[in-house]
Amino acid sequence: MTVQEIRDKFIKYFESRDHVRMPSSSLIPKDDPSVLLTTAGMQQFKRWYSDEEKPLYNRVTTIQKCVRTGDIEEVGDETHLTFFEMLGNFSFDDSSSAGYFKKEAIEWGYGFISRELGVSDDRIYFSIFKGDDEVPRDDESEKIIKSIGDFKIIECGRGDNFWGPTGSEGPCGPTVEIYVDGVEVWNLVFNEYFMKTDKSLNPLEKRGVDTGAGLERIAATINKADSVYDTDEFNKIVTFVKEKIKYSDSRSMRIIADHARTAVFLIADGVRASNMDRGYVLRRVVRRIVRYAKLAGINEQNFCSKIANLVIDIYGNNYPEIIREKKNIKDELSLEESKFSRVIENGLKKFEGYSGDREISGKEAFDLFATYGFPFELTQELAKEKDIYVDESGYRAEFEKHQKISRKGAEKIFTGGLENKDDPKIVRYHTVAHLLLAALREILGDHVHQKGSNITTERVRFDFSHPEKMTDEEKQKVEDWVNEKLSQNLEVFVIETDPKTAKEKGAEGEFSSKYGDKITVYTVGGELGSGQEVSSEICGGPHVKNLSEIKGKFRIKKEESSSAGVRRIKATLA
Repeated sequence: MTVQEIRDKFIKYFESRDHVRMPSSSLIPKDDPSVLLTTAGMQQFKRWYSDEEKPLYNRVTTIQKCVRTGDIEEVGDETHLTFFEMLGNFSFDDSSSAGYFKKEAIEWGYGFISRELGVSDDRIYFSIFKGDDEVPRDDESEKIIKSIGDFKIIECGRGDNFWGPTGSEGPCGPTVEIYVDGVEVWNLVFNEYFMKTDKSLNPLEKRGVDTGAGLERIAATINKADSVYDTDEFNKIVTFVKEKIKYSDSRSMRIIADHARTAVFLIADGVRASNMDRGYVLRRVVRRIVRYAKLAGINEQNFCSKIANLVIDIYGNNYPEIIREKKNIKDELSLEESKFSRVIENGLKKFEGYSGDREISGKEAFDLFATYGFPFELTQELAKEKDIYVDESGYRAEFEKHQKISRKGAEKIFTGGLENKDDPKIVRYHTVAHLLLAALREILGDHVHQKGSNITTERVRFDFSHPEKMTDEEKQKVEDWVNEKLSQNLEVFVIETDPKTAKEKGAEGEFSSKYGDKITVYTVGGELGSGQEVSSEICGGPHVKNLSEIKGKFRIKKEESSSAGVRRIKATLA
């Protein structure tokens, strides 16, 4: 049975039981700051369950796109994925004539698996909540299951058979899980409680049903496939990757296929790569695609964009937003791939030189990070594959030593290396220096950090970490990026906050610890943490209030080496 046939059967089955089909919500949760991404079908209905909003319908069915990264290191085995589709049916008030609770949920779940999907009873068993000090044993569900047939029933605790809430608070309750051939394929959640942030439980006035069945896992199980990656739609992506690789590695192929789906759907819903929150999730999966592609011997340019074409072709009929966003998806993937490919290429050469003695010292590991932008985690992964020892404690010591050295020169850099900070020309160039850093990080990669600056009334001189000479194309892209932001007349915001908050919200800056509990952060385009910022940086000022105050075009006059691993740009406004 194909994946599409299962989708169609599921929706038809519950529509025939008076459920209204609703579309999948975005992977970016609406009005729910407690969660980063949509991880379950019920998230778009949280306010309906908690009675904060009146439900539009009493019964609903959906196929919800979800992303979970808690088990990202397990991706590539038989069952784990980061992006998946969740089949779900929902009831929001069991006391109404149109609502339902445990009996219908259990009987319909079993009926769909047994009659619609053709799974024999000898392959099926159930699990129920065994109870604890706060929530009683689910005797009612046990009786319902026994009324259906003579099935094996196991009892489990909070970790397995009590679900929710999504985020720090929300609806939750005991569950019944349906297994086929020992694999959990469907989780029936009975929302009877509301959990507060202090973990206390309060009974809900209106009890509801929230079920979730992983589409890929169901398809693999009923077809007796070896893994979720052997289902018909997924296998098309894996086969595409297999035709490209030089070295046979099923795990790498699976990781690439899974992460490609995740990246496509995240970008289509508006996520852009960055070093925080959802943007970090996207950046991480794209970098893992590039990393595992290179391990498998794939050295094609724009490989991520090519695999995205296939993902869009396969899933576009069910999710038209990925067709609408095709250009943005390919552009974002190409940009991220090119930036990280350069990091990997430069770092790999150095890594091979360091690893000849079957041991990498802390200083060498730190040099890979500080000079080449090579993540320490990547050094560890490569070393593990080659059975090479990495001195992690030595790396940490080098990192701390670097921070101490940096703090000694912090005062000058913190104020931008200004000659006369009251001069309007100086102020304009100082603001442009912030845009320049943001542009360099966008075009070259997030290994770029400011290493010093000197600003006069005639030019800005800016030092930054980068291991190689910039190409003419890269310099042009940086110029275009800065000038495009200048043309938008963006507002400049300033906020006083603590270093921890500034870092969590993505502010750039290595020298905040010198300044105690309070620091100043300047952002361009939006307030810190708003998602609208094009630049956010810890700084002592001064800056213009709006980019409209900056006249002229930004031009890079010279790009050269400053010291080992540090480049220098001299630029003007003309």
